[in-house]
Amino acid sequence: MELHILEHRVRVLSLARPGLWLYTHPLIKLLFLMLPPSHPTRCKFFSLTETPEDYTLMVDEEGFKELPSSEFLQVAEATWLVLNVSSHSGTAVQAAGVTKIARSVITPLAEHHVSVLMLSTYQTDFILVREQDLSVVIHTLAQEFDIYREVGGEPVPVVRDESSNGFPRAQHGPSPTVHPIQSPQNRFCVLTVDPERLPAIATTLIDVLFYSHSAPKEAASGSSESSCIPFFAFSLIEGYISIVMDAETQKKFPSDLLLTSSSGELWRMVRIGGQPLGFDECGIVAQIAGPLAAADISAYYISTFNFDHALVPEDGIGSVIEALQRRQEGLAS
Repeated sequence: MELHILEHRVRVLSLARPGLWLYTHPLIKLLFLMLPPSHPTRCKFFSLTETPEDYTLMVDEEGFKELPSSEFLQVAEATWLVLNVSSHSGTAVQAAGVTKIARSVITPLAEHHVSVLMLSTYQTDFILVREQDLSVVIHTLAQEFDIYREVGGEPVPVVRDESSNGFPRAQHGPSPTVHPIQSPQNRFCVLTVDPERLPAIATTLIDVLFYSHSAPKEAASGSSESSCIPFFAFSLIEGYISIVMDAETQKKFPSDLLLTSSSGELWRMVRIGGQPLGFDECGIVAQIAGPLAAADISAYYISTFNFDHALVPEDGIGSVIEALQRRQEGLAS
């Protein structure tokens, strides 16, 4: 397997919901006006995720320049680098298989105290690590992967010094924090659209993102599940579009323009965190991806500024909750 360190240098931001109006124009520009060939120096890594708390933005340096500072915009201190796992044939590991890289990438990084963010898309999975942690990442994963760094669009092999370089072996640190999990009632779709046909859904997309904010439905009385939540994720990365939306929201879009897998599978969410998670804690993704990998359950995973979200097949949500609860009980004991 190959691990590619992509050229993007990404900033992670939180946009407060009351401040959305102030950023409508720059966000529309990033959504629609930076596609090639009209904008050759465009933002090449753009992700916008709506959650009940805020909007999380992941943008490269070109995109970051488009976002004016304000009291509504909170910027994480670190700059993040983007990793992608692919086979030797160059084919990216399928997005639904994020759990397949749990043992080879996510768990080893957690054991070496490297904090990661995950962004699964329709096409693939991206692992974000802080730029300052790159040397530890390379040292940790070099035995498992052929590592390449993208330079000018071309992969350049990364040569690891065979000496220990002073890096400590993985150690068992303090027990990880056990974060509560919730499963909203929403049923989600993971979709894509041809970039050339993006203008055809522009009006609906703008309405969903900026103007139509319906109140979440209440959970049934006595239900252990949380109510439906507002959640919408749009990414435009290297010319590929990925959209995650509620099945009810999908009905607003022309059915012939949005593409999904041949199975048309629906997904349920596991939402991680009772309080904002922050960026320093290590092993949050591993706590979720590990048990799912052990149970051979595919998942999409989307980290946001405050919380993490895993999407699992709808028909497996019961067994997923059970597996994660057993894991939490084991950590707590």
